[in-house]
Amino acid sequence: MDLILWRHADAQDGEQDLARPLTNKGRKQAERMAAWLLAHLPKHTRILASPAKRTRETAAALGLDYVVEANLAPGAAAAHLLAAAGWPDARGAVLVVGHQPTLGEAASQLLFGETRALSIKKGGVIWLTNRVRGEMPQTVIKAAMTAEML
Repeated sequence: MDLILWRHADAQDGEQDLARPLTNKGRKQAERMAAWLLAHLPKHTRILASPAKRTRETAAALGLDYVVEANLAPGAAAAHLLAAAGWPDARGAVLVVGHQPTLGEAASQLLFGETRALSIKKGGVIWLTNRVRGEMPQTVIKAAMTAEML
């Protein structure tokens, strides 16, 4: 299974949290990352987004269908994210558009087996996959990308 964790792009401050839209900078970040993702995503990737406006706007930059998942709202537990994605048993790829610290906590759980302070930059992506080597399950980093790198 491939699990792609995409942090929402830069968003405006000062509004109700779930209603915060992307800034102009955020729209550009989302567009750049969406172009990169579209060039690399497997066909039939399942896309999940938090109900927050900034994540829905980030996901919309892909121009693909996505599902709003209430369990990905700001402050969600990493375990809820992993369950919604179906890690590690889902087939194919799942792209989750969400928030810090949930995305970093999920990534650190998979990479280190515990929650550590791991942060994904706004608009950035960590792409993970899993495999079994010698009967031992492993999480593998396939890519880590920021919008500034594109």
